[in-house]
Amino acid sequence: MRTRTVLTLVGSVAALTLPFIAPASAADTVLTTGSLGGTAVAVGDVLTAPLATGTSATLYSSATGTSGIKCTSSTFTATVTDNPTAPGTATESVSGQTFDSSSCTSNVLGVLGVSSITVDNLPYTTAAVSDGTLTVTPASGSTIQTTVKLTTLLGSITCVYQAPSLSGTSSNTDTSINFTSQAFTKTSGSSLCFSAGYFTAKYAPVTDNGVAVYTN
Repeated sequence: MRTRTVLTLVGSVAALTLPFIAPASAADTVLTTGSLGGTAVAVGDVLTAPLATGTSATLYSSATGTSGIKCTSSTFTATVTDNPTAPGTATESVSGQTFDSSSCTSNVLGVLGVSSITVDNLPYTTAAVSDGTLTVTPASGSTIQTTVKLTTLLGSITCVYQAPSLSGTSSNTDTSINFTSQAFTKTSGSSLCFSAGYFTAKYAPVTDNGVAVYTN
């Protein structure tokens, strides 16, 4: 009787303990799909995201102003190059960031429309840290660059803006990445090109083959 009671107690303790063990399928990498601690994102997987619903990507002439360019359609594409154990830093190669010029408008005096916005010098490298911070950097010896072509009262003009790097954040609430007032300097263009640009955008959801991506 006593032996049976002890065995029963041991079995009960084991039964209570097992539910707290992580499932074998759970991942411990920085980037996962489906949920926090979900399936590990494989190196080589391609991540994509549009602008978050109801938001715009903006390039304004000041950090606090509203004069400049606004686009309601933009997407990015990045390939995962490293996804280590969390906590840590995952890396991605940004191979594309597009802006649909038909969705772009400008309220700059003398500017009639936006012909195109092109992100140059790709690919860039994105470092995604477990704490939610993001850093985008160009290749060694290069720079992050955006070329904007505008239709003006004086004809077509081209404005080129550059930045050494960009800083952003990721959020698991809506699997988004966010950039706020990231500073660019005008390196060429007419006087109708504002002398500095501040980029703000929220991309969501970030997905891997249609499945939401989380940062652990």
